[in-house]
Amino acid sequence: MNAIFRNSLNKSRGAILGWGIGLGLLGAMFVPIYDTFKEQAELMTQMMDIYPPELMAFFGDFSSITTPDGFLSIEYFSIIPLVLAIYAIGAGSRLVVGDEENGTLDLIAAHPISRSNLFYGRLAAFISAVGLILVLAYLGIYIPAQITNMGLTAAELLTPFLSMFAYLLLFGTLSLILSLVLPSKRMASMAAGIIMVADFFIQGFASSYSELESVAAVLPLKFLQRSGWIDGLELGWFFGLIGVAALFSLVAWWRFLRRDIRVGGEGSWELPSFVFRSSKKRALTEHAKVSGD
Repeated sequence: MNAIFRNSLNKSRGAILGWGIGLGLLGAMFVPIYDTFKEQAELMTQMMDIYPPELMAFFGDFSSITTPDGFLSIEYFSIIPLVLAIYAIGAGSRLVVGDEENGTLDLIAAHPISRSNLFYGRLAAFISAVGLILVLAYLGIYIPAQITNMGLTAAELLTPFLSMFAYLLLFGTLSLILSLVLPSKRMASMAAGIIMVADFFIQGFASSYSELESVAAVLPLKFLQRSGWIDGLELGWFFGLIGVAALFSLVAWWRFLRRDIRVGGEGSWELPSFVFRSSKKRALTEHAKVSGD
């Protein structure tokens, strides 16, 4: 398992550096702007009043944009989790099925290593890669913030990143389980992406349409601390996202243990076994009738 973990994490170096450094530089670009926003607080408030509340609902409470947590919530944490979820969904969908479609998973599985070790080694590498990306993104905000008037402590800034970590694991494991159910990793990524985007729009429109509130209340984005994180981590939300991600991982592991590995290419829709039994039974019945005639 250790060898699988190291090998998988080594293959993720490019993604870790690319996403991590990119998000870190983006955060470092936003942080120095805060002092300007604070100095022109009244002007900023007047500008925000121009925009319709339906649009503002997608990005948070703009009345708090002159506070450190409000500024980062709107400018960074309102959209970055969704952007980084693209990586999590893609990585999750190809975690095991990627090699299967390339025609190499059957060769790897032929080595003296159990499927469980293979699965959990790659899953651990994926979790570590997400964590390292977030560490680089965190440093990209924390270090520049020390030379501004934000006054954020290391622990306070850690809260939204922990929440984002749980959110990304949920979508990564969702994509993983979909890849083991749907015919290809491409379809799994598409399905998980549709759920993520639909969640974003439902959360935004729920403030204007009460009919959507009950749906929005159970979707993942509701439990992501994009705002209000200065008061501490919502442990119930955090462990709820982690718990669902763990459940998805266990179901995906169970599915992988019982999966017939393809030698390459995309698969087809796998119908439940009772469908095949019914079809076989009908075929035998028809054959018997023909033979009797």
